[in-house]
Amino acid sequence: MDGVSLCARFSIATNRLQFCGPSDAEPALYAAIVEGQGSAAARTALAQFEALYPYLAAIGERHGRDPFDREVVEAYWIGNELLEGFGAPEFRRLLDTLVARGLSRRAAERLTAHLPDGSVPHHAFHVAFVGVGEVTGHVPTTLANLESCRPALGRVTGRAPGRIEVERVPWVVGNGRLADGAPTRTWLSYDDRILGSFALGAAVAVHWSHPAIVLSEPQAERLQRWTTRSREVANRALPALRALDPGPAAAGAAQR
Repeated sequence: MDGVSLCARFSIATNRLQFCGPSDAEPALYAAIVEGQGSAAARTALAQFEALYPYLAAIGERHGRDPFDREVVEAYWIGNELLEGFGAPEFRRLLDTLVARGLSRRAAERLTAHLPDGSVPHHAFHVAFVGVGEVTGHVPTTLANLESCRPALGRVTGRAPGRIEVERVPWVVGNGRLADGAPTRTWLSYDDRILGSFALGAAVAVHWSHPAIVLSEPQAERLQRWTTRSREVANRALPALRALDPGPAAAGAAQR
């Protein structure tokens, strides 16, 4: 699959929920997923996702690549070596770009005041540090929504027609910081045209209760590693930034 198709896999869930992107983007995103190649319409739609595109542009610019280069997209959603070398100065510029896309200047100034060293343009860091829905205003930053919004690593432990059981390690809050909780299992609906063939024990990435992609083992390891790194860097700032209320899960969040 190309970068637009990979990006669409993670983005279609929030578009269906009307959290991000143009309201009419779903058909183009779905076509890109099942065909493995993104159209001009899918690329244009993804470029309008409020918080997404500034990250892709920042990673691409640093490495002289197109924002929808496959490895650039993978860096943001899963994690790879293109994230190395980013830090607070680069992320400070990224926050200015997010202001132009909807993040309030007041929020950006507060985030900048507490910006930790090691800040990375990974989606897990975005939701943990910047917050869920802080750019669009569509979703409150609660622990339940943060847990749904981060691209989470899961293992397939059961299967039924149109549904899979996924085991994953949720984030919990202790002393104002995020940590791993006890593993949980959740039944999720899935689209056979999106996931394709897979076996019990397969690694999947889940975004807003949507099993987005079957991961290779190297991808699963990188998603775990960059998620943990993103969380630990965000933890340096979280106690000063916000108290994470468990809160009600937004529509589309998995019920455990």
